[in-house]
Amino acid sequence: MIKPLSVQQLQLGASISLIALILLCLCWESFLAPLKPNSSLLILKVVPLLIPLFGILKGKRYTYQWTSMFILLYFTEGVVRAWADTGLSAKLALVEVALTLLFFICAIFYAKVTRFYAKQTRNPS
Repeated sequence: MIKPLSVQQLQLGASISLIALILLCLCWESFLAPLKPNSSLLILKVVPLLIPLFGILKGKRYTYQWTSMFILLYFTEGVVRAWADTGLSAKLALVEVALTLLFFICAIFYAKVTRFYAKQTRNPS
């Protein structure tokens, strides 16, 4: 089944924003502005982001649905750290907020737009 252009764009937007968020978290907590120099266990916050990665890349609608709620944890962390941190860490937190918002918007619209295709595959006429 060929996906319409808007579905492909939403999938691309969600994929890019999720991969960018993973890279941001890795760089942020390893060398850009770690909470503790040389040993921040916050780098492990990347691990939960890897769980939905392949489902997002493959365009699995269910993964988009549950990840749209899951990503809000990272949005909350970004807002709190943008408010509480200073300097580079606060700026990185704002980037995290922007990436989570982009992912959230792409994910919910992807799930909405693909609802029609999901119904077609369940009830072929």
